[in-house]
Amino acid sequence: MGSVQIVTTILAAAITAVAVWLAVRAVAKMTAVIRLGQPAPERFGGKGARATKMLVETAGHTRMLKWSVVGAAHWFVMVGFVVLSLLVLEAYFEVVTPGGGLPIVGHWTIFGLVTEWIGILGLVGIVVLMAIRLRNRPNRPESRSRFTGSTMWQGYFVEWVVLLVLIFGFVIRGFKVATDHFEYPVWATPLSHAVGSVLPDWSAGVSVAALIKIMISMTWLIVISLNVTMGVAWHRFLAFPNIFFKRDPEKPAGSGLGPLRPMTSEGKPLDFEEADPEKDQFGVAQVEQFTWKGLLDFSTCTECGRCQSQCPAWNTGKPLSPKLLVLSLRDHAYAKAPYLLAGGGKDLTGEERGTEEQLAGVDVLAMAEADRPLIGTAEEGGVIDPDVLWSCTTCGACVEQCPVDIEHVDHIVDMRRYQVLIESSFPSEAGVMLRNLENKGNPWGAPQNTREDWTKGLGFEVPRVGEVEDFEYLFWVGCAGAFEDRAKKTTRAVATLLNEAGVSFAILGEGETCSGDPARRIGNEFVFQMLAQQNVETLNEAFEGREKAKRKIVATCPHCFNTLGNEYGQLGGEFEVVHHTQLLAHLVSAGKLTPVQPVDGGVTYHDPCYLGRHNRIFAAPREVLGDSIQGELTEMPRNSERSFCCGAGGARMWMEEKIGKRINVDRVEEAMSTGAKTIAVGCPFCSTMLNDGVNGKGAGEDVEVVDVASVLLRSVKPEAPAGEPETAPAAG
Repeated sequence: MGSVQIVTTILAAAITAVAVWLAVRAVAKMTAVIRLGQPAPERFGGKGARATKMLVETAGHTRMLKWSVVGAAHWFVMVGFVVLSLLVLEAYFEVVTPGGGLPIVGHWTIFGLVTEWIGILGLVGIVVLMAIRLRNRPNRPESRSRFTGSTMWQGYFVEWVVLLVLIFGFVIRGFKVATDHFEYPVWATPLSHAVGSVLPDWSAGVSVAALIKIMISMTWLIVISLNVTMGVAWHRFLAFPNIFFKRDPEKPAGSGLGPLRPMTSEGKPLDFEEADPEKDQFGVAQVEQFTWKGLLDFSTCTECGRCQSQCPAWNTGKPLSPKLLVLSLRDHAYAKAPYLLAGGGKDLTGEERGTEEQLAGVDVLAMAEADRPLIGTAEEGGVIDPDVLWSCTTCGACVEQCPVDIEHVDHIVDMRRYQVLIESSFPSEAGVMLRNLENKGNPWGAPQNTREDWTKGLGFEVPRVGEVEDFEYLFWVGCAGAFEDRAKKTTRAVATLLNEAGVSFAILGEGETCSGDPARRIGNEFVFQMLAQQNVETLNEAFEGREKAKRKIVATCPHCFNTLGNEYGQLGGEFEVVHHTQLLAHLVSAGKLTPVQPVDGGVTYHDPCYLGRHNRIFAAPREVLGDSIQGELTEMPRNSERSFCCGAGGARMWMEEKIGKRINVDRVEEAMSTGAKTIAVGCPFCSTMLNDGVNGKGAGEDVEVVDVASVLLRSVKPEAPAGEPETAPAAG
């Protein structure tokens, strides 16, 4: 060992010791903060499925590759980080001696070949990512960047570190070639040999380059250890547990889609019959009241902005960005952590738990952070502004796009639950809807005895449960389908088609009440459970004696479909629920319905969020429309899992849209840009919103918004207007 190697070895050991010590301290701090969260025992079941899903999502990059070029570049960088960590380890042998290398594998040609090409592709990948970040930098006035609000210096820092580590990996190999210490052939390591051909025969070059590589790597570790909220770096480690502990590892996409997470207190589902607001947690009022998985979510955010780029609120000038919401909660949690870890915190009655002695040494900034309300205006010092909280449509675009499986919608609804149930703080116009749900069983406040009015004049009898001995499907009409004029046309069209196909079905009629979706999404879990328990009891009685496979429900509203099929199981209601487009697609393919008249003028299809993104039903409505028009649909640029919301979800149907551009207008403009004369939908909320948008654009005479069922009915029975009676209403 020469003098150069003695110096490089000492310096490498010193900076590594500092970096490792700081990293251990940082990990301990992050672990302590995450453990402040509430229990989530359900996250530990199905470890095999969780491990499989984690490996598939990380190694396969299944979420990232939806963004082709970015995904591929990131995959090479990720693989480079994992595999080439071995070359960082090898650098510790190289600072000691120019001929040093990893024991055993370091001398295998296959190791040299693999690491060479991973290094080359990693270089290409990181240059591509750097170019994309520069092209989408937030200070460009001509674009609304997904990086707006991200801590840009951290992104640039991480990318330059990766680039320099990869470059110095080849410099080390180049010096080994130049000094004849390299054992790999040219065919396996062409770039290393090319670099070596231009480097001098400097015997100390290997050790010096190895030291620089180690110093770059350890500087990165020191910087991220001093910045525990640096998600752009820490996600490299936290993504694995965050994906492993996702809510439902069996789901093909975001596990936070579909049903909402039940309302819990101390890790157990809340029983409203016995719940006490002074003893049980009602939603989230303090950051530590999120589960530990929620705090892990916040820590894992990469600040990539994919959620933000797809969010309908953000894209129409609302203050909500899913990314910025998560970052605000993350920064607040870590700023408040010293106070919480010292024993501070408020109990459910608002009393301080920490003693003066415990809090005496807490930093004044942490104490100030502890006094901030979780939800509040800027004047109140709130962490999350009310306009941010209430802008969410719960469309799930953020959850769908997040590469590390953050469950934004669950966190937003948890905060809403506290605001509604404890603070009684929510947009005033939604109060009418909630009162109608409690008093009338539907959000419009329509009389219950008019639920069956849509059946009048159909030309055939619509059987009721209890009036017929047997039926294959219970037709869940829903509140919109029973009371809203446009939705009633869909209900009549579906009933007519089922009758035409010879499907035996029955309705609950006045026995049906709201599924509870608007109440649950706005945060009123109490009203949801009241309505849901009533419906579960009614449905269980209607299906008494049947096994689950024969407890079939068909619903025209995706919100009802999602609630009945995915959430009623939480309350003892197990049913096989299909959307009407699924059933109609089956009936057409089985030859029980035959489209005969093509629908002209061009058709485009709008994917409802709760049918498509939340429940992965994309094909069935398109199959029905394809058969009806006997041709190809004209797709909007944003379709299928990237469909743009109509603006009605999350109980936004009953709230005024006062900020920014109206979401439905944005979507209608996109639909009209296709040139299609018919905008087909599969949801009554979407129908209302898009109809309003078309009329607002003054295009009501040229563009029609109709349900998929109505399009099919026009093709199957062209002589009957969709959803209208075939014969005059019967007298009396």
